[in-house]
Formats: sequence, structure tokens, C-alpha cells
Amino acid sequence: MELTIGLQLFSVREELKKDFHGTLRKLAEIGYKNLEIAIHNSSEGLQAGGGLPPGEARRVIEDLGMKIVSTHIFPIDSVAWEDLIAFNQEVGSTSIVCPISFFTSKADVLQFCLDMNRYGEQAQKIGIDFYYHNHFHEFQKIDDQPIMDMILEHTDKDLVKIEFDTYWALRGGADPVAYLQKLGTRCDKIHQKDLPATVLPANLLETIDNTELLTHPQFMALRNPAYFTEIGDGMMDIPGILAAVREIGAAQYIFVEQDLTAINELDSVERSYRNLKELMK
Repeated sequence: MELTIGLQLFSVREELKKDFHGTLRKLAEIGYKNLEIAIHNSSEGLQAGGGLPPGEARRVIEDLGMKIVSTHIFPIDSVAWEDLIAFNQEVGSTSIVCPISFFTSKADVLQFCLDMNRYGEQAQKIGIDFYYHNHFHEFQKIDDQPIMDMILEHTDKDLVKIEFDTYWALRGGADPVAYLQKLGTRCDKIHQKDLPATVLPANLLETIDNTELLTHPQFMALRNPAYFTEIGDGMMDIPGILAAVREIGAAQYIFVEQDLTAINELDSVERSYRNLKELMK
């Protein structure tokens, strides 16, 4: 399958707030064609952006030669499933992603896996793919097993796919290339950013107390623009990641996702797009 560049719109969230239409035009001019929506407070409603109804936002995006291919919804259990499906159908999305979760115990992880299987089954019935997206804290261990491995073991690979974030895997002490090979065809969407060479240690788990599982507030406290840089400007082995993705042959999209940046958001995603496009040649 041919690998195509996409953009997680969380990367330009502040620019979209300032000028929804103008920001989308700029993204189209840069060359982006495949977009992923981020809704990180679903209890406030499902919005595609710009204060527009989902169908109208879709028309604006498609008129610019782009499309919405997936949506991040958090918290996913605060939305009626019927509303979630309707929203995705209105915006043209064929994938729903649970973008993050936090755990308090092994029992909590196992219940989460049951929930993910249930969501995946409901999505599959109407032809929508369902995914989990990792961060670094899923590589904390319970009973000497990484939470991420538990998720893989206890979710049905035919119902729950993985949208693999290579940066966050590295920050959890995992080798992104080796983990991609472990995921195999279960992973057909990738998230990519880069880690500055000056950030040490690369493994964030070395900087926290691993006797307790990470909480959401603790995770948010670790957010720092200095921990991120644009694709190709850092120390990640992106050529190796791309080679592994192509060898596996399952991934359709590699999404630029810049959680934080020290420069203007649009300048950031333009630099990442240009660098990634060159690396993919």
C-alpha cells in the first residue's frame, strides 16, 4: 500500500481558532490532502472546526482538495455512540481513534481492553475502523509487562487497530522500528514528529517515579515545547521508520502531528511536510 502524508489538525489548533478558513487554505497550499480531526473534550460536543456544522466543514475542506480521513475523540465514553457515528459520517471520516487513556491498575487496563473491543465491534458493523493511539506512559509496566503489550494481547486485532506514534514510543523507552515490526499489519496509520538531540534522557520513564502509574495531570505537567521539534530536525531515525513501514506494507497514512512547537504552527507543519516529503523519496 502506498504511504501518504497527512496532518493531525491538533498541530495547528491555535491557527484554526484565529482563522479557520485561512488556515485550511494554507494547509492545502503546503500540500496536505489528508486530515485528522482532534476533539479533546468531547463532552462539549463534536465540532469539526470553525463553528461550522460537520457537513459544512466537510464541504469547505473538500473544496480545497482535502479530506478528513479520521477523528480523535476524547473522552470517547462521554459521547453517545450513535452521535459519534453520525458525526464521522457527516465529515466523511472512515476511522475513529481513541487518542489516549490513563490507567490505575491491571484490572483497569483489562476493562479498558473490553471497552475497546466493544467500540471496535460497533464501528466495524458500519464499515468504520477503530484505533488506539499510544503515548509514552503505556510503556510503564504492570507485573513486568508493558501496558501497551497488554493492550495488544487483550484487544482483538481485527477490531482494534493501532495508530502508532513513533515519538511517544521512543519517549517510553521502546525502539519505534522494532515496535512497528511487532505491530505488523495491525498498524496502518503512523504519527510522526521529532525529538531534539539536546533532550536527555530520551526515555521519559527514566525521569518519573515508576512505582505509580502516570496520571493525566502528571502527563500534562511534562508537556514542554523544548521536547519537540519538526520532522527531520531532530535525532529520530525517521529513514529507518519509513523503511520499516514500507517493508511491512500495511500503512496508508503517516500523519504529521506536532504536539507543541517553539515556532509558528503553520511554519512548523510546513517544515515537517517538506522534510518528510524529501525523506520519503
